[in-house]
Amino acid sequence: MGFLLSKSMDANFRKQQEFMLHNARLQMERQILMQNQMRERQMAMQVAWSREFLKYFGSFFTVATVGLTAGAIKRKKPLLLVPILPLSFILAFQMDSAYGTLIYRMRGEAESIMASEYDRLDLPHGIPTFDSIEKARRAKSSLSSLLEK
Repeated sequence: MGFLLSKSMDANFRKQQEFMLHNARLQMERQILMQNQMRERQMAMQVAWSREFLKYFGSFFTVATVGLTAGAIKRKKPLLLVPILPLSFILAFQMDSAYGTLIYRMRGEAESIMASEYDRLDLPHGIPTFDSIEKARRAKSSLSSLLEK
């Protein structure tokens, strides 16, 4: 009789383990999907910000270029055209960031770094562990309890 009960409990235990594993897997998949959606939204906001900034900077660049060119012609000083050069580099970068292929080149470079220079990505003192986090938490909580006294 005890053997039958034990066998039934083992079967229930296995089913419970499978159920827990299935739930953990579903939770992990949902978390990965949620994090990816958040990443996509953040990237979309960055591209939108670049495009909005480009509108303002493009307007500034146009006004500055027209003003500097008119000043250089009126005063016959070609040195007034010098600021247009660095401003044009900034404008080109913003255009590439907002509408060009900068994001694809950055992604390619990041993939290359992850593939061939992975050691550059190591954190100081390695990946945080449960023990290191718990040690820091305990140190902070004992410090705050000492300060309260």
